Amino acid sequence: MEMAYERIPYQRKSGASRFLWSLLGASLFSAVLGYRPVIIVHGLFDSSSDFVNLKRFINESHPGTNVSVIDLFDRSASLQPLWKQVEGFKEAIYPIMQNAADGVHLICYSQGGLVCRGILSTLSDHNVHSFISLSSPQMGQYGDTDYLKWVFPTFVKSELYLLCYTAVGQRISICNYWNDPHHRDIYINSSDYLALLNNERENPNATEWRNNFLRIKKLVLIGGPDDGVITPWQSSQFGFYNENETVVEMKNQEVYLRDMFGLKTLQARGDVVLCAMAGVEHVYWHSNQTVFTTCMEKWLT
Repeated sequence: MEMAYERIPYQRKSGASRFLWSLLGASLFSAVLGYRPVIIVHGLFDSSSDFVNLKRFINESHPGTNVSVIDLFDRSASLQPLWKQVEGFKEAIYPIMQNAADGVHLICYSQGGLVCRGILSTLSDHNVHSFISLSSPQMGQYGDTDYLKWVFPTFVKSELYLLCYTAVGQRISICNYWNDPHHRDIYINSSDYLALLNNERENPNATEWRNNFLRIKKLVLIGGPDDGVITPWQSSQFGFYNENETVVEMKNQEVYLRDMFGLKTLQARGDVVLCAMAGVEHVYWHSNQTVFTTCMEKWLT
């Protein structure tokens, strides 16, 4: 009886230990498989409802991922000035960041990619891991597209600078990143948004903004030749027209060569990913599963 009595605590202790180790193992397993939250920012004339497919792709490939599609500045409200949108989206996104100890991922589509750059540049304690820029005019826009005709029906691209590079024009989101290669001086002196982000225009906060932007761990630039809206399409990968409307690729752009906002540093770190896909029109980037699988899925862990 005495021996049996002595064995009982040992057996209970062993059982409790196994239980604790099981809990610990499950916790570690869960932690290993846990995915960072994903935040999606829409583009011009979009709304959060347009991203149901992208949200589904993420949840199917990375089950349990917390995906937030920010419902702000929808449809015509997306024409409001980009700095106003930056502040609004920042206010909505920041609490998600604060609750994500391991950081978050940003997927920012079209004009939303420029909004996200504004957030990343001005938020000193952001914890963005992957910044996925999905067909976004990162070096600006210069083209007669349907979007342009809807907003400015009486203008052609060669004339739009007359409106965009004014105080009134800079109150319209499209004008915040209108980059006329034939009027570079006026663009630099008048652009209240893109020229500041690119550090092409004198900015007392340039060093701080650069350091903030460099907090990201990965920059994924997605675009393609059949986009039909982003003009030139290479703007989605930091290429753009010179004064002859010949495309100059990212690595030959002044903003890259002089590392004006950190792009060359990111490239030197091995943290710039270019993903170009043919056959995708602008409005289908976020609902194309091949685009997701090829260009985005691996960067959302």
